[in-house]
Amino acid sequence: MSAVTTIEAQPGIVPEGTGTDRTALAGTGLSPVQPFYVNLRTAPLVTLAVRRDEIRLSEDGAVMARTGEYTGRSAQDKYVANDPDIGEEVWWHPGNNPLPPEAFDRLAETVRAYLDQQVLFVEDLFAGADPAHRIRIRLVTTNAWHALFARNMFIRPTEAELTDFTPDYVLLHAPELHLDAKALGLRSSTAVAMSFTHRLVVIAGTEYAGEIKKSIFSVMNWRLPVEGVFPMHCSANIGVDGDVALFFGLSGTGKTTLSSDPERALIGDDEHGWSPKGVFNFEGGCYAKVINLKKEAEREIWDASHRFGAVLENVVADAQGHIDFNDGSLTENTRSCYPLDFLGNFRPDGQGGTPRNVIMLTADAFGVLPPVARLTPKEAMYHFLSGYTARVAGTEKGVSEPQATFSACFGSPFLPRKPKVYAELFGKYLTESGAKCWLVNTGWIAGPYGTGRRMSLAHTRAILRAILNGEINASEWKVDPHFGLEMPLSVAGVPPEVLDPKASWADPAAYDRQAEALLARFAENYRQFEGA
Repeated sequence: MSAVTTIEAQPGIVPEGTGTDRTALAGTGLSPVQPFYVNLRTAPLVTLAVRRDEIRLSEDGAVMARTGEYTGRSAQDKYVANDPDIGEEVWWHPGNNPLPPEAFDRLAETVRAYLDQQVLFVEDLFAGADPAHRIRIRLVTTNAWHALFARNMFIRPTEAELTDFTPDYVLLHAPELHLDAKALGLRSSTAVAMSFTHRLVVIAGTEYAGEIKKSIFSVMNWRLPVEGVFPMHCSANIGVDGDVALFFGLSGTGKTTLSSDPERALIGDDEHGWSPKGVFNFEGGCYAKVINLKKEAEREIWDASHRFGAVLENVVADAQGHIDFNDGSLTENTRSCYPLDFLGNFRPDGQGGTPRNVIMLTADAFGVLPPVARLTPKEAMYHFLSGYTARVAGTEKGVSEPQATFSACFGSPFLPRKPKVYAELFGKYLTESGAKCWLVNTGWIAGPYGTGRRMSLAHTRAILRAILNGEINASEWKVDPHFGLEMPLSVAGVPPEVLDPKASWADPAAYDRQAEALLARFAENYRQFEGA
């Protein structure tokens, strides 16, 4: 195999060349002895991934990759270098474990020594659709399919933009390298570590591609507040009249599904910034959860997942390559990664104006929150800081069924700064925009998980239509006696008993007990923010 350092590639052909141009590795600290490929496009990457037995193809030509032991994030193996110049600013918690600077350096050198002996794939990409707030990323990985994942997930520079490309951050990715935990001072043989001082991310010991995506999200969450930009774990879309809607929520609450609306252009499905200009996507692709995906319910995601160049992670297919989205034998956290241009209706520039509606999604495992509630600015701040949902099976290693959880700002694992930094930015932009805020429960009704049922997607879509077209404002409202939330009495296409969670329970007294128990959990969790 010859090393390649050019971006020239004909579709379906693996280009040949010589690897004499070491500027392609500038900033990485690498001196590989094996071939390396730089900025290969989709067809060459797929070809190499097949030749190297990294993946198989579906009958439609989608890349089907398996990630082995790790089918979700390794939340306890995430580290931040405790560099002297940034230590006081970092929010130290189990998702941001401190790593002494010298330990991070040892880890980085261990990974570099390993990568120097491997065939490498280099991809230069952007995070941030707004040029004023984007960063340049140089990813180095050992697998063609991981390089394709990154090309699908991030924003691809033009050939002109690749000229003299200088990375702001480098990501060294060694998925098959199992680290010596004791020698390196780590919890396990896996590490997702970053140094904001050195602008370096190191990932080793896990093939789960979501670690690539989320590590860069953490970087953006570190950088943007300093620029006065509010980074958000949310999806966003825009209507024909330019009205922007945001959908906050953790994985599994429906951000990707609900923002993929054929009647509204998708800005992005997971990560955005809110600046004085408006909203902009961090990414150039989608990373949709596809367990039990149905064509009739989610046509755009279905079609995008059946195309050449899509990356299907831990999705099962038969010997002929026919995909079975209902098969969760590998994990419930099956994923499809595809570029935005695989969708029929998306915003090519990844940008929109000031949001008109802010929707906070939750998957309530207790079945007591209303399917939709109108929030005051104070209530919006409370629920933003609480970030309540159910941790969905498979999203993290060791989680086998939904569990009630609170995640500050709907994304605490990805917040390197203290929650109040993001809360203050949220409050600022919410006040200045006058956007309306809503809490939408995509979780359980008629009882808790195990006895109740999941909220109908058709009903949730009807609620969102009413919010976005303003029809919900004409409804009569009642106040929930436990949470004090305003609930509409009617929404077109939704049975009244669905809108009132207590009415959907066979045992009203059991509902009251469950609601009070959840309310107590909210109060207990929120104490950490009082006076902060």
